[in-house]
Amino acid sequence: MTLTQPDLSVFTTLESEVRSYCRSWPTVFNRAQGSRIYDEDGHEYLDFFAGAGSLNYGHNNPVLKRTLLDYLEHDGVTHGLDMSTTAKRAFLEYFQNTVLRPRDLPYKVMFPGPTGTNAVEAALKLARKVKGRESIVSFTNAFHGMSLGSLAVTGNAFKRAGAGIPLVHGTPMPFDNYLDGRTPDFIWFERLLEDQGSGLNQPAAVIVETVQGEGGINVARAEWLHALAQLCRRHDMLLIVDDIQMGCGRTGAFFSFEEAGITPDIVTVSKSISGYGLPMSLCLFRAELDVWEPGEHNGTFRGNNPAFVTATAALNTYWSDDTLERQTLAHAQTIEAALYDTAAHHSGSAYRGRGMAWGLELADPWHAGRAARRAFELGLLVETSGAHDEVLKLLPPLTITTDDLDEGLRTVQRAVYETA
Repeated sequence: MTLTQPDLSVFTTLESEVRSYCRSWPTVFNRAQGSRIYDEDGHEYLDFFAGAGSLNYGHNNPVLKRTLLDYLEHDGVTHGLDMSTTAKRAFLEYFQNTVLRPRDLPYKVMFPGPTGTNAVEAALKLARKVKGRESIVSFTNAFHGMSLGSLAVTGNAFKRAGAGIPLVHGTPMPFDNYLDGRTPDFIWFERLLEDQGSGLNQPAAVIVETVQGEGGINVARAEWLHALAQLCRRHDMLLIVDDIQMGCGRTGAFFSFEEAGITPDIVTVSKSISGYGLPMSLCLFRAELDVWEPGEHNGTFRGNNPAFVTATAALNTYWSDDTLERQTLAHAQTIEAALYDTAAHHSGSAYRGRGMAWGLELADPWHAGRAARRAFELGLLVETSGAHDEVLKLLPPLTITTDDLDEGLRTVQRAVYETA
């Protein structure tokens, strides 16, 4: 691909230095459809980024787009705070009948502000309110958001430092395989809980990602998650699963914790729940935990009705049967085979993932960044993750075609080879 230098002047002179993704992909995008995105000069890119997991159903999904356009053309309510609307009612009914009831999940649905970090903040506040305790346990290499409460349970030192103040009432514990399997699961955690001299305040809750996306695609085993749920029950702690990036089918099932056979007390959902990339988040919790006072956690944009519309269409289109789940698991085998082949040709590398969330960790911690830049030059968007950006992270849309998936994986392999 021959790239011309786009006019980025207004971005570089006016927009804040805080911008990040645009530095990795120095072009100006103006159109997208399915698993492809196009820049102003007509260059085409396969998208293995999918809006950081917000576009599980691809860009401008035609079914969702048509539903949204019809709603807007008929002057449907756009902004509704937490007022009752026909769009919200339809979403709640579909969510209950398509997602909650078939899985026997006893959850109430809360609409916090429309971002993932707001759902996490709501989950932490609720856990503390229910238990009357302040401490929250999280895990090494976790990422839960960029607001202060979420940062307090996030592991990344760079992101934590941005807070500018002490981040308190959070205690990290080793994630699955953090100690390379040399130490029995939770032996340190449980010893601290049982020892009155440990200095660990009794936690209100434990928050965990089943697959740590930003942390480097670190996958928790089903048995580890099951043991964690039992630990929480034994010690009167609520279990919060952050399913913001790995939910909505990313690992196969609608929720990433289904494989472990657990029912968390609280679940946070965002990113692809709207189906179309529109801002929306949910905080789900057991009915007996619904101790909120009216307005105790609110927000101006928690009633994003266009997002309710596309979310309902996504549930109706993709979750009325198991077709998408089976396709995701089939695609997972294709991705794993490609990464196995790539790792076999690069000493010291490793790969890991579930469903359609995969990471390739390379021996040289700078290699992943070089490969991602080369992939962009070859027409593929792919990001890095991990504490040192040492993992090449693959998040294709779940709806990607087999041909597009194969093409993207070949580009990944070429980019890794050419930058070794």
